[in-house]
Amino acid sequence: MIKLALPAGDLRTPVSNVLDSAGLRVEGYGEGSRTYILRVGGHEGVAARVFREKDIPIQIALGNYDLGVCGLAWIEELRARFPQHPVVPLRDMGVGRSGLYLASAADGGREVSSLGGRRGLRIASEYPNLAEAFALAARLPAYRVQAVWGAAEAYPPEDADLAVITAADEAAVSTYGLSPLHRLLDGSAWLIANAGSLARKDLSPLLDLLARGNSHGETPHLRLPPPLPTGAQKQPAAPLPAETLRMALPDGHQQRHVVAALRDAGLLPPRGYDESQCLRRPESPIEGLEIKVIRPHDMPQLVATGEMDLAVTGRDCVNEHLSRFPSSPIEEVIDLQRAQFDLAAVVSEGVTASDLSGALEHWRAQGRRVIRVASEFPGIADAYARRRQLGRYQVIPIAGASEGFVPEDAELLIEGTETGKTLLENRLKPIELLFRSTTCLVAGKGRKFRGRRRKVFDHVLSALRSSSKAA
Repeated sequence: MIKLALPAGDLRTPVSNVLDSAGLRVEGYGEGSRTYILRVGGHEGVAARVFREKDIPIQIALGNYDLGVCGLAWIEELRARFPQHPVVPLRDMGVGRSGLYLASAADGGREVSSLGGRRGLRIASEYPNLAEAFALAARLPAYRVQAVWGAAEAYPPEDADLAVITAADEAAVSTYGLSPLHRLLDGSAWLIANAGSLARKDLSPLLDLLARGNSHGETPHLRLPPPLPTGAQKQPAAPLPAETLRMALPDGHQQRHVVAALRDAGLLPPRGYDESQCLRRPESPIEGLEIKVIRPHDMPQLVATGEMDLAVTGRDCVNEHLSRFPSSPIEEVIDLQRAQFDLAAVVSEGVTASDLSGALEHWRAQGRRVIRVASEFPGIADAYARRRQLGRYQVIPIAGASEGFVPEDAELLIEGTETGKTLLENRLKPIELLFRSTTCLVAGKGRKFRGRRRKVFDHVLSALRSSSKAA
């Protein structure tokens, strides 16, 4: 059996077109099927699986999949941490072209040499290993890399000095209000293979279709700068004393629920943040309140470190943060009772048991010595595995599209489910509820505010508390 890993997200349609033109029909892939394990027409010996793009190089490196398609930036992100990984780039697929840029705020300079000698630089990125590689190559005297789930372009200048982001070109970087300082990589979607699979398996049924012709030249590699001139040791500009309250609002599927909560609370949604818009810095309806829109997963850390005073996020994200940092100084102050879903332990329908104890007996009868637990919430998954005494287990952190991991690549999934429809479509079932997640407001534990910031803080809490009681 040849196992093929395909990307979800923005690459899905262009990659589907390439596959179709090569005569490889993956049923339901181009149509956006919610089933993640797909059949390949006319190829009984091929199984296709849909992943979030960043998970694909890892699955190929582990040998769980033989071939895959993903952006070159994610291959380089893996290489930066594991230089000897067994991932072999085979062919540029000719789609998904973009660049990986180091960028600063628009007034932060336009040359990478302007960073020389600056201490304490903060770099935000979805590609933390590549950000680290840049900082080491440039010999930055002191820096901090902040790994984020996304929207890294929103962090400079308030919450980071630099961002490493993907964009079509320099003009696209500028649309974020950033200045491109250095192009680290020219990227696109590549066909990749596991080195062991190439050596031991006959992959010709797919390679004859997908790798025919030339490989469009050598694989582009990361372009790192030489050590930057140090000159005088410069400190980043010190932030002005905070006179405003800073609040983070979520993008993604939580956004419409938060918009409704703000309306019900009499806090008119910020201009640029509604059912149809998502500006990263919407215009606040309250004087003295500054709003930034970021990924919910990143909010607890920003509140804990003091960059944000308030954040509207999911209880799943809060519990994940606290499972990793139990003494973190954050707390839930209001349950907004929106965007409710269950976080549950999920197994294949092929497991005949109806509870975890029965599932463990089922797996042990099959000779499974190690229980693999896949989740977007590895901290919660690890805490659950220890609390429920799974014995020997392995937590597999993933970025999403998780329903396809069970049963081939994991026995157990810690997954959010709202209606259960996606689980049914992927022949899965929940066997134990961990907790009910809702949208909540979090703040720094024990943090004190004075003057106008205190008045704004009390006003926001009072309005949202009244709204939550009516929800």
